[in-house]
Amino acid sequence: MARPVKRIQADAEAVKELQRRARAATSTVREQERANIVLLRLDGKGVEAVAEQLGTTAKRVSMWSKRFEEKGLDGLEDKPGRGRRPSIPEAKVARVITEVTRPPEGRNRWSVRSMGRHAGMSHSTVQRIWAKNELKPHIIKTFKLSNDPKFEEKFWDVIGLYLDPPAKALVLCCDEKSQCQALERTQLGLPLMPNRPRTMTHDYTRHGTVTLFAALNTLEGKLIARTEERHTHVEWLRFLKQIDRETPKGLDIHLIQDNYATHKHPKVRAWLKRHRRFKSHFTPTSSSWMNLVERFFADLTEDVIRTGSFASVNELVRDIQAYLAKRNANPRPYKWKAEGAVILDKVKRARAALEKAQAA
Repeated sequence: MARPVKRIQADAEAVKELQRRARAATSTVREQERANIVLLRLDGKGVEAVAEQLGTTAKRVSMWSKRFEEKGLDGLEDKPGRGRRPSIPEAKVARVITEVTRPPEGRNRWSVRSMGRHAGMSHSTVQRIWAKNELKPHIIKTFKLSNDPKFEEKFWDVIGLYLDPPAKALVLCCDEKSQCQALERTQLGLPLMPNRPRTMTHDYTRHGTVTLFAALNTLEGKLIARTEERHTHVEWLRFLKQIDRETPKGLDIHLIQDNYATHKHPKVRAWLKRHRRFKSHFTPTSSSWMNLVERFFADLTEDVIRTGSFASVNELVRDIQAYLAKRNANPRPYKWKAEGAVILDKVKRARAALEKAQAA
């Protein structure tokens, strides 16, 4: 009778960290191997089976399994004094890490080569040190903190519509994508092929712009849309009237929109006052990321506008309308998954960091 396989146990947090180590590009080969050994053992595989699958020895699998059982994640670390001594002095490593935030005069950031020359080491060594410490001076992320005094009030108002929509009502995320450019590339691009990406010329001829008005049904994912030459309150009113025509009369309409002046024009307010089934909800200032229709605009830009070549505005409008028709035939709603409290906590931390930087 075969000997039963001894199973090892781990809590959810430990499993999550092991999965991260096994996948992370910043993990060393040793870290990935040890994490995979433990994960496979947690799945109930025996020592010999794991060794065969990972191309290692049963002795190594047994050793790291035992160390994990005894000390958890700490047991997967190398013991002090083991292994080859580092060839790079600690002072140099510290310099590469600490000075990454202080670029040379006349430049806004270090490159791996400029830092290598500055610290007296190869650029590949600099890259490894930065990667190990998750330092990425070549990446800049954009942000904008809202200064709206009613930020939290508006935030929860909008999030509440996503997470707990009212009964007998439609929630529509509305906005306009202005300045959609009809750009015609000056030469014919080459199609995607093995070992060659799709190509397009860097220069183009401008043939004008168009504005797309869109209202995204948060429940179904369908869109009500229209194109216009301009995006003043006149065109916005025409769009609201279209929404009124194309939605069931017995339902209230909750409009999620930003603070663009067009949306608050006196004539728009007067029309909304007469059509009481329309309820306006405004995102906080500088918080367009809360409006789910922006996610659709991003898809439209990548799928149609940015990668296309249009000899006229009419060609651009034709392709936009075809994209909308296909999407509405098989609608796909965007789901709001982020927890409101977590987002607010991030906003508070960002404000604190910004205030600290300004005070420095």
